[in-house]
Amino acid sequence: MTQPSTNPDPSPVCPRHPDRVTYVRCQRCDRPTCPQCQVPSAVGVHCVDCARRNASSRRGVSSLLGGRAITDALVTKGLIIACVTIYLVQMALPSLGAQFAFVPAVASSQPWRFMTTAFLHASLMHLAFNMWALWVLGSALEPILGRWRFAALCALSALGGSTMIYWLASPTAPASWLTSTVGASGAVFGLFAALFIIQRRFGRDTSAIVGLLVLNLAISFIGANISWQGHLGGLVTGAIVAALYAWAPRNRRTVYGVCGTVGITIALIGVICLRAALA
Repeated sequence: MTQPSTNPDPSPVCPRHPDRVTYVRCQRCDRPTCPQCQVPSAVGVHCVDCARRNASSRRGVSSLLGGRAITDALVTKGLIIACVTIYLVQMALPSLGAQFAFVPAVASSQPWRFMTTAFLHASLMHLAFNMWALWVLGSALEPILGRWRFAALCALSALGGSTMIYWLASPTAPASWLTSTVGASGAVFGLFAALFIIQRRFGRDTSAIVGLLVLNLAISFIGANISWQGHLGGLVTGAIVAALYAWAPRNRRTVYGVCGTVGITIALIGVICLRAALA
């Protein structure tokens, strides 16, 4: 009498979907995986579990200076949108400039002006030039520095420009003490300096950026109604911040970047407080 034989090797089924027979196996764990759970790889396929573990263990791609690699300049776009929007509001509310422009005489009692002035502009031409420069420089620098470093560079350069105006103005010279200044030029000059520093750091040709810097500085000192103090302050601050980021030790870039950024911010605030005490 013969007994019905049993299949010693039943058809393999997907662990996630036991009702689905599959003869495809994961290249990592060798478990059966159905079409819904298959993730293509360079060789064969992986199951979704192995693909997920592999993705979580993979190191993130870094930019040239250690920031998180990005594909588009979101901070740059955000700053441009903010400046354009605020300019439109200025057109509707002319008093906005008087409330947020930088004026040395009231800077100590209204410290927000040190930063808000960077979002205001005196004319459409002024806005257009600064936004064009911000777009060109930001598109080049933001992918290299990463978002938070680039944002810090812009903010500190703008603060440095206002600080230089405040330090060089004098209560005995009403022309400088009571005059209001507006514009993102301090931040833009900081970006010019940063691009020069980073290009020098990695041995790139700097002739083009030097030419632009010399031209813009000449216009700053020769042109009428232009705050050369703000341009100079942004340029110096941007150079210092960029040098910190560019020459930070490779394996401690984040620590140096964060601590250096905080240190430069404290130093600028200290200079502002010192000038306020002497005024």
